Amino acid sequence: MKTVRVLIVDDHRLFRSGVRAELGPSIQVVGEAEDVESAVATIAELEPDVVLLDVHMPGGGGVEVLRRVLGSGAQVRFLALSVSDAAEDVIGVIRGGARGYVTKTISGAELTDAITRVADGDAVFSPRLAGFVLDAFASTEAPPIDPELDSLTQREREVLRLIARGYAYKEIAKELFISVKTVETHVSSVLRKLQLSNRHELSRWATARRLV
Repeated sequence: MKTVRVLIVDDHRLFRSGVRAELGPSIQVVGEAEDVESAVATIAELEPDVVLLDVHMPGGGGVEVLRRVLGSGAQVRFLALSVSDAAEDVIGVIRGGARGYVTKTISGAELTDAITRVADGDAVFSPRLAGFVLDAFASTEAPPIDPELDSLTQREREVLRLIARGYAYKEIAKELFISVKTVETHVSSVLRKLQLSNRHELSRWATARRLV
């Protein structure tokens, strides 16, 4: 069986270690990176077959890594691996050049298979995400501009989406690999930016924009 050389790009060291432990013997993890700058430099140095790419991280996120690496002519394939299953995130990285997008609920065996398929040239998506991609590329209309949504950072959007799904602060912290205090800070920031009063109003706001 062919060994696939993989670089893991994610800003959480604990998550990177967990991915390493879950991947099958056909996958060789040749390195790790935690932000855009280190990802671009490490990809150029190690020339992996596949890059497992987080969508949201310091320095501009996965889209910026794709722009800089693929813009240089590098022959590497990208598979996005993210906690986010939002349509705008999926579409953004696929338009940026990623060959697939799977969420962090994926099992080790499924991720190993996804990496192998991407290395072989296939496109791979978590089941419910494929529809986003088909819809996006079937439509020539630009997405509507939402100044309120655009005022939120990517991390704030992730927290908002989980709040709207009924997650408790502790559950959000576990899902995003951040502290409860950081979750509280993000929620306070979102409430201030959107001029809302509580999490119930946040949930209604997110539902109205189909972010849930």
